[in-house]
Amino acid sequence: MTKDNLEIVITADGSKTIYNAAVGEHYHSRHGALQESRHVFVNAGLNYFLSQNSVNEVSILEVGFGTGLNFLLSADECSSKKISLNYTGIEAYPLSEAMMAQTGYEQYLPLTLWETYLKHYPETLLNKVDLDTQCQLQIANTKLLDFRGSTQYNIVYFDAFAAAHQPEMWELPSISHTVSLLKPGGVFVTYAITGNLKRMLTSLGVKIEKVQGAPGKREMLRGVKE
Repeated sequence: MTKDNLEIVITADGSKTIYNAAVGEHYHSRHGALQESRHVFVNAGLNYFLSQNSVNEVSILEVGFGTGLNFLLSADECSSKKISLNYTGIEAYPLSEAMMAQTGYEQYLPLTLWETYLKHYPETLLNKVDLDTQCQLQIANTKLLDFRGSTQYNIVYFDAFAAAHQPEMWELPSISHTVSLLKPGGVFVTYAITGNLKRMLTSLGVKIEKVQGAPGKREMLRGVKE
């Protein structure tokens, strides 16, 4: 993937995303990158888990780290609630720091979080990094099926490109591997909802439910590992 394949795009809510011409897909919904991240991942995933569990720390695995928007909003949310965050992203094709800087996400975050993230972003591709005393980030520069985590996670953000463009990410080997990385009682969230995905998750011991989708999408999926 080269910078020539990538283009900054403004979405319907004014926030930016990236269009990847090599894949033929945007990193976020064109109906609103910020709205989608907050609705699908922070609210339906992180905040739902916190509402069901009395904890002072949480671990999140994101499949498809992309621009880092889901991480940044989650880190800000955890900071505001005094929750320690251990966050791992899986990204086979990491963006450059220069491309990250063009997203303009600093307007939605505390400036210190944004500056710390950009400063340490290259390091997170190599090791787990303490961004502050309550937030750790590591980005695994690998494909999903090659990822071998040393732990299980409280929450999975499944944010791969759509099945039309990246079908292997939505097939049983990928979904099964992802579910194996989720703790019992852990929450799986994704913007997508298909009959095939529901059947796979159910067969893997995940109790699923339909949740109202982000703008532009009627429904999304949330599951809890039994």
